[in-house]
Amino acid sequence: QLQASGGGLVQAGGTLRLSCTTSGFIFEDYAVGWFRQAPGKEREGVSCMRSRDGGSSYAGSVKGRFTMSRDNAKNTVYLQMNSLKPDDTAVYYCAMVSRDCEGDAFGSWDQGTLVTVSS
Repeated sequence: QLQASGGGLVQAGGTLRLSCTTSGFIFEDYAVGWFRQAPGKEREGVSCMRSRDGGSSYAGSVKGRFTMSRDNAKNTVYLQMNSLKPDDTAVYYCAMVSRDCEGDAFGSWDQGTLVTVSS
């Protein structure tokens, strides 16, 4: 299971960095994705980091504002979120993604971390 943390309340235009940790996997060996679920909406994919080359892909709504990174020494994946908008308000989760970001998230979901962006 993966654990997301780092959420909080921030004003529009602000920044946050989320962290994803695990004790059961080596992130470098797996594709890891960030997902979010806003109130009343379905969970959606935000970004995904491939294991084969460390490159990342992003949803159009966050491209240019969010950046994934990975610290292999700490076995932690990050999501740097800049220029936050009220529409980014959601519970954020991290999860393994099959087929090196070409497939679906798998494994159990933790409670996520709440990001609230005020206008």
